[in-house]
Amino acid sequence: MEFTGFPVAALDFYDDLEVDNTRSFWEAHKHVYKEAVEAPMKALMAALEPEFGAAKVFRPYRDVRFSKDKTPYKTHQGAFVAAGPSTGWYFELSPRGTRVGAGFYDASGPRLAGIRDAMADDQTGPTLQRLLRKYEKNGWEVGGDRLKTSPRGYDADHPRIELLRHKQLFVGRDYGFEADALGPELLERVRGDWRELRPLVAWISSAAAG
Repeated sequence: MEFTGFPVAALDFYDDLEVDNTRSFWEAHKHVYKEAVEAPMKALMAALEPEFGAAKVFRPYRDVRFSKDKTPYKTHQGAFVAAGPSTGWYFELSPRGTRVGAGFYDASGPRLAGIRDAMADDQTGPTLQRLLRKYEKNGWEVGGDRLKTSPRGYDADHPRIELLRHKQLFVGRDYGFEADALGPELLERVRGDWRELRPLVAWISSAAAG
């Protein structure tokens, strides 16, 4: 299936789901999800696969086992292309439009230690700093959960302490409802932005591998 964009019905579906997140609504509108959300998402990821790899298109169901919020369905559709454990490129469709990003969202103890060692290193650390500054200058947002205190083994006055506090690190930007945020032009926009984020993914992958 060729990617031809996301129809307005996809945004309307999630607008309505935010208001009525129930099984009865889902069952009555599941065909809209399949046709307006899931099918275009899979087509978009298939078009990007030759360059970036196969994507995981996330299930629409929430895991509510350990959550106070028991609403059963996600109010967005995400897809992730892994370049390593919990590291890679991301795309999302929600009532607020579309969004892209890349980075790492989780790291085991050894992997996080490797990333922090690379951040602290006087060669690889400044490389990451320059990369993130460049992204911010180009309109990207740098985010990710961070410790409120210094990680064990690092002084509070370390020159890159703000980086070292990261437990996650990702760079992203919202497309919203711009002309090329939903239509067929979206494919090349995502492709271009994922290419721009490739140096970040490569830096994380190398650091995590030690």
